[in-house]
Amino acid sequence: MDFTFTEEQALLRDSVARALQRDYSFEARQAIVRSETGWSPEVWARLVELGLTALPFPEEAGGLGGSVVDVVAVAEVFGEHLLVEPYDASIVLAGGVLAAVGRPDALERIASGEAIGALVHEEGRGTPDPALVTTKAERSADGYALTGEKKLVLHGADADVLVVSARVDAGLGLFLVDPSAPAATPFTSVDGRRAAHLRFDGTPGTLLAADAEPLLRGVLDRAVVVLAAEAVGAMGALLRRTAEYASTREQFGVPIGSFQTVAHRLADMKIAFVKARSTLLHTTALAEADRLAPQDVAVLKAQVGRLGRLVGESAVQTHGGVGMTEELPIGHLHKRILAFDALFGATDHHLRRLGAGLREAPVAAG
Repeated sequence: MDFTFTEEQALLRDSVARALQRDYSFEARQAIVRSETGWSPEVWARLVELGLTALPFPEEAGGLGGSVVDVVAVAEVFGEHLLVEPYDASIVLAGGVLAAVGRPDALERIASGEAIGALVHEEGRGTPDPALVTTKAERSADGYALTGEKKLVLHGADADVLVVSARVDAGLGLFLVDPSAPAATPFTSVDGRRAAHLRFDGTPGTLLAADAEPLLRGVLDRAVVVLAAEAVGAMGALLRRTAEYASTREQFGVPIGSFQTVAHRLADMKIAFVKARSTLLHTTALAEADRLAPQDVAVLKAQVGRLGRLVGESAVQTHGGVGMTEELPIGHLHKRILAFDALFGATDHHLRRLGAGLREAPVAAG
């Protein structure tokens, strides 16, 4: 397997990095987080202009026919800059489902950036396992009526297209729901992204796919790979910023990086980052080769969650109290890693899955 990015992917990463360095400084990002919308339509338009919203989708749906490797390549850059725009919610999650079920009409709006999508799935159980979904969809005269509550829906109150998982008959179905129909409780997540809890009380829905559990598992597994890339990007930013700080911050007339304890801590951070990124690249290559199995996703999620926490805590410890202030990105990068760990099952959950002898079939391409 080739674990390096192609020349085209490297050029794309460079283009995205230059755009964010110019338009998405930490101070600008903080102003966006504090704004009424919580994300920037101007930055979103820039991502559309760069072709990033169309990147992973088939050409017949207005996409560019890119691969999971292409998305991972730019997701690392997103994590480094703490992007709060709805790329994961709209493109990776909702768009991933619409591409898998073959809905080019809705997908074209997502790919063009005209509409924001959200996948409404988790129910606050600490795991995305579709088998645990309790939201019900009952047949009605006009289609289906959904009843239940969903938790931590990324950009759930901002979305123009809601894709909802619900129990139907003996299986799991996926539905399109009018975004104005459910009752929404919006909030800002710990890492600065907008999210919402959504409640359905006989809410009308249009069936996208029945017996959709395998399809949904595949979309979620690929989403974990992309989110892991963002977390690894944040880890890289923490490592770089902490090394720079240790080389310039002086005590007793010398840089603190010359102290043995700090030097060892930086070495441990570097080792953790390299291990996490190596696991990410290996898992991405498996996904590209259609050989991604659930145990690979569990290893990635647990590895990046555990090692990311180590890097974040070490960065804060090296910076001291200033590391957790709102004025520096250190604490915010650490929070992005913690948010990754909490989404779609925390480290302990995936370690338990592996310890229980997880043996599931590889995920087929969507």
